[in-house]
Amino acid sequence: MKKRLPELIITDIDGVWTDGGMYYGQTGNEWKKFNTYDSAGIIFAKELGIEVAVITSEDTKIVTRRCKKLKIKYLYQGVNDKLKIATDLCHKIDVEFDRVAYIGDDIGDLSLLRMVGISGAPLNAQNYIKSEVDIVTKKSGGEGAFREFVESIIGINRITNILKESYSG
Repeated sequence: MKKRLPELIITDIDGVWTDGGMYYGQTGNEWKKFNTYDSAGIIFAKELGIEVAVITSEDTKIVTRRCKKLKIKYLYQGVNDKLKIATDLCHKIDVEFDRVAYIGDDIGDLSLLRMVGISGAPLNAQNYIKSEVDIVTKKSGGEGAFREFVESIIGINRITNILKESYSG
């Protein structure tokens, strides 16, 4: 594992922050279940000055709401070519791919997973995805996999320091 922290962490949503299921009611309502544990991953990254971006193929108000609540500055929805969007974002904020971490779970994530400095997948990702990444979380998507990915990148010593500085009373 590389010791330098990334400057940017990019994440997929469905299958990483959620269990990958799509839930529909009879009246056409759509639901996604997010795990609040993943919020800490955002907090830890921000405390260390690491930018966070969401790139997802889905396009829903649900994801917009979640990202707004967590104050995620970079949100890209309805994306077919995640590598292109990530490349454009890296140029925009002047970050090289070797300073990017990305977690994804399926075939649409593969090209981006292969380009970044640190790649990850949740436990429930397909084996052909897990065989390509640096980190496979012990948690499945929707169970705090994003937080675990961030924590494994940051390391326990830095997290302990963040907690001491930010949450000691």
